[in-house]
Amino acid sequence: MALETIDRRGDLAPVERAPGAWRRVLRAVLGRPTSATGLAIVLLFAATALLGPLIAPYEANEQVLAERRQPPSATHLFGTDRLGRDVFSRVVLGSRDIFALAGLGTLTAVLLGTVLGLAASYRGGWVEELTFRSFDALLAIPALLLALMLLGTIGPSRQSVLLVIAVVYTPIVARVVRSVVLAVKPRGFVEAARMRGESLVYVLGREILPSALPALAVEAALRFSYAIFLVASLGFLGVGVQPPAPDWGLMVLEARNDVALTPWALYFPAGAIALLVIGVNLLADGLRRGLQG
Repeated sequence: MALETIDRRGDLAPVERAPGAWRRVLRAVLGRPTSATGLAIVLLFAATALLGPLIAPYEANEQVLAERRQPPSATHLFGTDRLGRDVFSRVVLGSRDIFALAGLGTLTAVLLGTVLGLAASYRGGWVEELTFRSFDALLAIPALLLALMLLGTIGPSRQSVLLVIAVVYTPIVARVVRSVVLAVKPRGFVEAARMRGESLVYVLGREILPSALPALAVEAALRFSYAIFLVASLGFLGVGVQPPAPDWGLMVLEARNDVALTPWALYFPAGAIALLVIGVNLLADGLRRGLQG
């Protein structure tokens, strides 16, 4: 049965069920220098997060006061901070928090947004109105402000940051899913499934969800890049991951007042944030182009 999906312009385009569709996407990503570079950057940071303890030459919080404010050298690749901690080790080990918090938070938002978007949009009526008007109220508040309000209520912790990312980005994902459902719901293959007496779960999961997967793949990559910024911003504001964790945003905060003496302690974690976000955005652009064919 032929399926159709909505591209970013709102046009209908066929969706391939076979693994060949994703092989085509992979070829499209690898075939473009920019998206291939983005993929390489993301894989590099992912490997760093996974193998961090094997890569980092020092413990994240190991202080050697006699080596405070050392510039980058063969002994300390990224130099040391005002407490004598190795900046390279802290950047490497801090990548684990970034990937864990931003990644799991984004995954939670995508799952919740998909389920709520599918169910409410397909059901329609007051259920759809109540769900998406509630989401509109959340979307009316800037993401960082909403995050600060939530963290001010539940307190800063890793679990709180995960919850905040999920709450902030679930409405956006749900709206993306809703746009697909509203376009696909009247289509013939959905009507045929209804007439066959298929269950609601079957119709949503087997007939409608595949049409939303391309848009969801791109949206997940974009939300991940925003989540990286959000995690770092919360750390910089002192309401995210708490000291002495090697959080990149927290590292920038700690180095801010000492930038004249140890600029490397600020530039390297800030550069890591920027590079990872650029890599994810380049990869997302490649995914979008590949899925649009």
